[in-house]
This record gives sequence, structure tokens and C-alpha cells, in this order.
Amino acid sequence: MMKKERGSLSSRDIHSVVNLRIYPGKSQRSHLSQSRLGYEPLHHSTPYQSLMILLPLYLIRVALFSASFVCGDENPGSETNNMSMKLPEGFLLGVGSSSYQIEGAAFEDNKGESIWDRFVRTRTDLIVDGSNGDVACDSYHKYEDDIKILKDLGVDFYRFSISWPRILPNGDISNINQAGIDYYNKVINGLIENGIQPMVTMYHWELPQNLQEIGGWTNPVLADFFEDYADILFKNFGDRVKWWCTINEPHLHSVFGHGQAAPDLPIHAPGLNYTGTAEYLAGKTQLVSHARAYRLYEKHYLKEQGGKLGIVLDTFYYRYSSESGMEAAERAKAFEYGWFLNPIYSAEGGYPALMSERIMENSKAEGRKRSRLPELTKEEIDLIKGTSDFLGVNHYTTYYAEDMIAVDKTPSFFTDAAFNSIPNSETKTAEPSWIKVEPEGFRELLVWIKDTYNNPTVIITENGCGDAESINDYNKINYHKKYIKEVIDAINEDECKIIGYSAWSLMDSYEWTSGYTEKFGFYHVDFTDPDRKRTPKLSALFYKELLKTRTLVI
Repeated sequence: MMKKERGSLSSRDIHSVVNLRIYPGKSQRSHLSQSRLGYEPLHHSTPYQSLMILLPLYLIRVALFSASFVCGDENPGSETNNMSMKLPEGFLLGVGSSSYQIEGAAFEDNKGESIWDRFVRTRTDLIVDGSNGDVACDSYHKYEDDIKILKDLGVDFYRFSISWPRILPNGDISNINQAGIDYYNKVINGLIENGIQPMVTMYHWELPQNLQEIGGWTNPVLADFFEDYADILFKNFGDRVKWWCTINEPHLHSVFGHGQAAPDLPIHAPGLNYTGTAEYLAGKTQLVSHARAYRLYEKHYLKEQGGKLGIVLDTFYYRYSSESGMEAAERAKAFEYGWFLNPIYSAEGGYPALMSERIMENSKAEGRKRSRLPELTKEEIDLIKGTSDFLGVNHYTTYYAEDMIAVDKTPSFFTDAAFNSIPNSETKTAEPSWIKVEPEGFRELLVWIKDTYNNPTVIITENGCGDAESINDYNKINYHKKYIKEVIDAINEDECKIIGYSAWSLMDSYEWTSGYTEKFGFYHVDFTDPDRKRTPKLSALFYKELLKTRTLVI
């Protein structure tokens, strides 16, 4: 049970008082309840006096019916004891967002065009509601309001991203946009003034369109441009920013944006379809770019600024229910995140053998003289290996993996990995429907990372689910409770080195090809209102209480 301050009333105490007066006999704690509230029994009250006292108590009971979800009751008004867990000492709690998803001001103050600005105009057929992020949550103009929300929540840190084309409209240092630098300085300073640590993602899929014109991430020279961009960020913000995420979800960005050939999955900007080659080229360039930024900081900024850098990976966990499924699950993990984990965290460096050998075999069978997976040279392996102060883990759900027998033999990431993702039909489905509530899989993932890669320092950089356009998002609260519990257990029982947790997301925002149809936020945003009014959901109250008490009530 959560410890109460002396003389304070818990929701259960108030339930007892209300039960005493409206439902006699349901509570035996009359003396405690009466003495705390400071009133006398109603034995000699008139009916009118009784009504005037009972009515407020009844209204309290109604309010508690909803509030008890936030306090932890699965069955509001019940007398069932809840389990509580203290957060580990020094554990950081935050929330996240990204620039294209919330900022708006797509073409204001000299911002350059991004691949998403272009994509939402040329491929509107791929956006569920035909919308775009031109205004989004309008955080470019409402950042002060958002900082007030963050302060009210009480978060330890706020993870947000910087828009590359807002800083460098052409993509390179030939045009440095002071208005963009000024905007992010105001955001960073506002956070720090309110006791909130900024955690900055350098690249959350907003590549300047000018750089896409020369091949984007499929062109190895992008690593030069990214290093120059990183240098600008370190020079202008590094004196205050101590947490840097270099690249967000390179696997998903590489495959959904450059390869595809999977009809049931979305296509993302830049919307290429060079399957079997472009996704691997993009992945390698992002790996090298991450390492170049890390080495730059290590050499020129670390001593003075003392910050920490890490990459952020999307990580579904994969279970198996058969021998062939076991092999498929290993391939799934190797291809989706071992692709980036192994070069950074393994002792030998380089791609996972399971991945590189399989792509080489398939390439030879296709009559090629070399692998479609671009080689990492000895110099590149050494450059990349060890480039991490923490690992950012984005996790939403767990699936079963089964062997995939490809009908279409077109070379692609999916035919190389050769697995099907099978949701567990016996577990609850959250919003959106691809999220199955499988919290135990989260802990299994964290232990797998610990055992496979020598227990790296981890920050959960995204975790959450949506809601069906509801302020009373009880399912979201229960999702977060269950998943945070698994994080605490992974720390306390499995000795995983997890130092923080960032919920996705602060507010409802533009969810890429799903447009505004998915609602992950703790705050509802009215996208029909020009002022983009923010309204706290029940999940915001839950998270605020968790931050205040540092105690998770299950």
C-alpha cells in the first residue's frame, strides 16, 4: 500500500465515510472516518439536514468512481488492497514528442522543406485521413504552454527532437537558420528554468528534402552532412543539453521509407521502393552517422559539456511456440534490432552473423557477386563499436514469430528475415489494434538485451498506447502500470541497468501515415480548434501522481 501522510485522507478512507452514511453496515471504520472529517453522527438530524450533508458525500463517491482508476483500483469502490512498488532511487521519468509531429510552422521563419513536408503532399493516398503536419499541435507557437503542462506533470525530463531543416534549411552549413536556433534555445531554456532536463533527439525522420535529392540515406556522403549538423547542435545547445539521442528508429526508417515490399505495412517518407538494397544502404549510413556524431562529441565536446549520447531503436519482442518459430524469433531480433545493436554493443562489432550470412546466401542464389548488405570495413567496425553511453529502447508490444515461406521472391528485408509476426489472440488488444498488451514480453526483451549485450545502460525512450478519443483513458493507464511494473522488476530482480522511462506521448499528435487518427497523448488536443486546446486525460493525472509519489500502485 502507498504510504499516507499523517492526518491525510486516502480515497479508501473517504469511501468508508460515504459507505457509512449512504450504505450502512458496509464499513466498520466509523470512528476513524468521523474523527478525521470532524463531524458528529446524524442520529438527531432532520431529514433536510441529513440531505444537505449526504448530498456532498454522494457526489464525492461519484467522483471517486472515476478517480479510483487513477489511484489504482481495478474495481472502483472495492475494498481490495492494491500492491505498490517504489521506483528505484534516481530513476528518471519523462514524456516524449517529435518535431514534425507537434511543432507545425512547417514553412515559417525560413525553415526548409523536409522529406515529410514533401511526402504528405505527393503521397496523400498513403495518409489515412489525408492530413499533414503543417500545423499539428502548433507547439512552435505554443511551446510556453507546453512547458507549463510539463511542469504541472512534474516530469524529470522531456524528450523532443530538433528539426534538421529548421536549423539547416538546405541541409548543409551553407545556410544556418538563426530563427531555428533561437526557437530551440527558448525551449531548452524554458525547460531548465522549470527544473526539467531536456533530452534531444537529433534526427526523428525529418531529413532536409535537398539531401534526399542526392540520394538521402542511401548515399554514404550523408554521414558528412549529419556530422556537420551534429556539430551545429553541440555548439549551440550542448552547454545545457546533457542527453542526446542521435537517430530515432533507424530500422523502421530504413525499411518503411526505403525498402517496403510488404503490402500490410505502411510506407513512410521518403517513400522509396528499392527493396532488398536501399533499406540496407540507408541502415549502414545511419549507423556510420551515429558513430561519427558520437566520436565528434567524444573528441571535441565531452570534456567541457559532459553529456551522454545514445541511439534509439524500435524493439518489438518476439516469442516462439515451435522449433521453427524459435529460429524465426532469433532472425526477427537479429534483423530488426541486432542490425544496429551488434555493431555498437558486441565485443566483435559488425552485423549479426545470422543476418549477414543469410543475406549473403540469398544474394548468391540470386546470381549476385556480392551481398546486398553493404560491408562494414575494418575501419567502420572500429568506428562504430562502443559508441554508446546509453541505449534508447522504444517498445510497444510483443508478437510470436513463425517461419515465412515467401510467395513473392522479390529480394527484400522481409524475404531475407523470413518471419511472420503473429499476435497473441488470447491477450487484450489496445489502441491502435497492432498493440497487444503483453507486458511480460517487455521484461523478456530487457533481459535479452542484458544477456546478449553485456547489460548496457538503457533508457526507455518510448512506451505507450492510444485511446479511442477519450479523456477517460483507463486502458492507457492500465497499460502504463503493467509495463512500468515490468521495468521495475527487470531492475530489481534481473539487475538490468535501466535508468529512465519516457512515456509516449505528451499530447495527441500527428502519427505519420495514421494522421490524427491515433491518440497516444496524456493530453487531448482539439485539432478542430485553431488554438489547439490541450486537455488533460485521466492518464495525465495518473502519471502526475506517479511522479509525485515515486510509487506505482498496481
